[in-house]
Amino acid sequence: MDILLTGLRAAAEPTRLRILALLSHGELTVSELTRILGQSQPRVSRHLKLLCDAGLATRIPEGTWAFYRLAEDGPNQHLVEALAGLLPHQDEGMSPDRTRLAEVKQERARQAADYFRKNADKWDNIRSLHVSEQAVEAMMCDMLGHRHFAHVLDLGTGTGQVLRLMADRADKATGIDFSREMLALARTNLEAADCHNAQVRLAEIQSLPLPDNCADLVTIHQVLHYLDDPAIALREAARVLQPDGRILLVDFAPHDIEKLREEHAHRRLGFSEAEVGRWCGNAGLTVTEVRHLPPASAEGLTVSLWLAMRGSNKTQRDCDELQEASA
Repeated sequence: MDILLTGLRAAAEPTRLRILALLSHGELTVSELTRILGQSQPRVSRHLKLLCDAGLATRIPEGTWAFYRLAEDGPNQHLVEALAGLLPHQDEGMSPDRTRLAEVKQERARQAADYFRKNADKWDNIRSLHVSEQAVEAMMCDMLGHRHFAHVLDLGTGTGQVLRLMADRADKATGIDFSREMLALARTNLEAADCHNAQVRLAEIQSLPLPDNCADLVTIHQVLHYLDDPAIALREAARVLQPDGRILLVDFAPHDIEKLREEHAHRRLGFSEAEVGRWCGNAGLTVTEVRHLPPASAEGLTVSLWLAMRGSNKTQRDCDELQEASA
């Protein structure tokens, strides 16, 4: 009862309700919330602390930044879920918040697009500064074994390197990217490599123009750290994945190299096993294997690879029958 009352008291204040409504749309930093709410940073920080102390929000520190999102677990998780359904998102008084939130997201997208446009022709060189792509690709192939896939879907395909890597393993390979400059480069690379079974399409990976269950392998190679909300991308990847299909994630382990934000538009400084495991679980995926590639030097980046699987309908039926039998 005390935990519930603490959560209710924390939520029962206009600014904190506005913050909860904003966080229901994804992660935000203190500076972004300050801009949207039109209040001082100390005041916004105090409201956020109360929400976190009450178990309604979660603070994720990353170097000099900190991200806030609605709590996904903890003693007040059910209250968070209830409040998310009760928040008056269409209230006229909250219309300015929605407008400024859209402006913040548009600014993020513009910065990312500018970066990709400027660096499209040297993208592989930039990646090579951080980690050996040959070693990563060898590990990707090893984790996938000798399987052949009907349809490989590469989200955030960039230069199309993963499509080239998977071309011999698939009947069809499709790359998705939101940058026209990147897609132009990918098409050139695929044509040069005679990858006639590969194609690329312009789209946002958080909202794929594809039907459910259309791919048996989804790859997301060093993309999540650019996204506002990686969990949305994973849920969308799970939607288009067939039952018993696999998803292979490649990204960085947690690090504190701030210049990657300033020079290379990284939104997140890596991901922990627990964080990716939670996102996968919420998307209906089960992580079956995790591997790490340490850097050559102490100042480098560790590359992490997660292999996850979407449960089959039969597996779900078996689980349901087991639960009924136990009951």
